[in-house]
Amino acid sequence: MLKKNNLLQEIKRNFIKFNQEKKNIDTLKKLVLLKIKYIGKKNKLSNYLKKLKIFSVKDKKKFFILINYIKKIIKRELIILQKKISLDVYNIQQEKYIDVSLPGRVTNSGSIHPITNTIYIIESFFTKLGFQITSGPEIENKYYNFDSLNIPFDHPSRNEQDTFWFDKNNLLRTQTSSVQIRFMEQNKPPIKIIAPGKVYRNDFDSTHTPMFHQVEGLVIDKNISFSNLKWLMYSFIEYFFDFNVSIRFRNSYFPFTLPSAEIDIKQNNKWIEILGCGLVHVNVLKTVNINPKKYSGLAFGIGVERITMLKYGIKDLRSFFDNDLNLIKQFK
Repeated sequence: MLKKNNLLQEIKRNFIKFNQEKKNIDTLKKLVLLKIKYIGKKNKLSNYLKKLKIFSVKDKKKFFILINYIKKIIKRELIILQKKISLDVYNIQQEKYIDVSLPGRVTNSGSIHPITNTIYIIESFFTKLGFQITSGPEIENKYYNFDSLNIPFDHPSRNEQDTFWFDKNNLLRTQTSSVQIRFMEQNKPPIKIIAPGKVYRNDFDSTHTPMFHQVEGLVIDKNISFSNLKWLMYSFIEYFFDFNVSIRFRNSYFPFTLPSAEIDIKQNNKWIEILGCGLVHVNVLKTVNINPKKYSGLAFGIGVERITMLKYGIKDLRSFFDNDLNLIKQFK
């Protein structure tokens, strides 16, 4: 019959044997075999547990605690050994395969998209003049997108062929002018804001996309005149294109400004339209409860893609949305 002392000595001998065998483990394969031998499903320590059925409850408890304690020590030693072997293997591989004389690997860095860069330039110019940057929802209702901006009910921009409607009242905004109305409703003059953001129109070709970017500008104060507008537009265009450019104002029509104008710049002996502007229409001021006898205002709308194409000589508007890295990398 198995005696308690004999079992205790046998457990100790196996633990000593484990400590001897682990000294010779230098590969992960040998480590796995050692692990199976001592803490695997049919390990020696588990076999000892089966022999405890002949002992008293008190002795069973003592041996059970001892065996589990030894198993924990073995598991801990195996983890330490595994980390050491893995590190040794890694160091050997490093010494074997890395040639320190070779040049380092180049890590590609990202770059700012040209549209984003243009918006940054526009914001930089106007914030230096005290303009506040504001924004509004891209899903707009017809009141803010059309009615409050003095746009007639029969205006072509209200048609489904030009505008993305969700229902009879809600649409994807066609201009960021709606932001100006929202801002004027909640703020009293003097007002100086720009509203950059995405706008949507149902058109797609080399010079139009269904989604593009606009920066609307608005100034409301006493004695604002067309001279203020001209100075502001001349200053911005020269700042943005970074050189003296030939500029002309042409009469135009926008429902929310009167008088209205479009601005062209001369490039390669051709006049090219870049933005629209004008003095804020009296009806628009009345809509937001601003007294037109006391205050006047100027407004402008800059097509971001248009001026970016002109600045960098890009011919196809769709290039901005093709994810062509050869184009994007030029704007680091």
